[in-house]
Amino acid sequence: MNVKMETTPYEAIGGEAGIRQLVNRFYALMDELPEAYTVRKIHPDSLEGSAQILFEFLSGWLGGPQLYVAKKGHPRLRMRHAPYAVDQVVCDEWMLCMTQAICEQVSDSAFRTWLLTTFSQMANHLINTDTAQSCHIGMPATA
Repeated sequence: MNVKMETTPYEAIGGEAGIRQLVNRFYALMDELPEAYTVRKIHPDSLEGSAQILFEFLSGWLGGPQLYVAKKGHPRLRMRHAPYAVDQVVCDEWMLCMTQAICEQVSDSAFRTWLLTTFSQMANHLINTDTAQSCHIGMPATA
C-alpha cells in the first residue's frame, strides 16, 4: 500500500533550518543589492531583530510552530506595517530580495511558484500608499 504523506510548506522548505536560511539570505540581499535601497532604508541599521521576527512569523505562516503568535499574538500585518510608507517601490524591492532568496533555495518549481505567488499577495496586501498597484514577481530567467 502506497500512502503519500502531504507535507506542509514548513516541511517542504526544510523546517527551522530552511526558514533560517531563507530569512538570512533575504536580509543579506537587502544589504547587498543597490536595487533594494529604499526597502533597506525603512529597516533598522542592524537587521538581526527584523530577521528574528520574520523567522518567527514565517515559521507559523508556513505551517510550523506558531512562534510569532506565541510572543506577539495575531500578526496583524497591515497594522504592524502602518507606521512605514509601503509603496510600489518598497513592495517591488522587498519582492526582488525574496524572489532571489527563494529561487536560490527552492528547486521544486511548483513549490517555488506557490511561494512566490503567496509572498507577492502578502506584499501587495501591505501597500499602504495612494499609489498602490501591485508587486511584480521578478522571476529570473533561470528559474
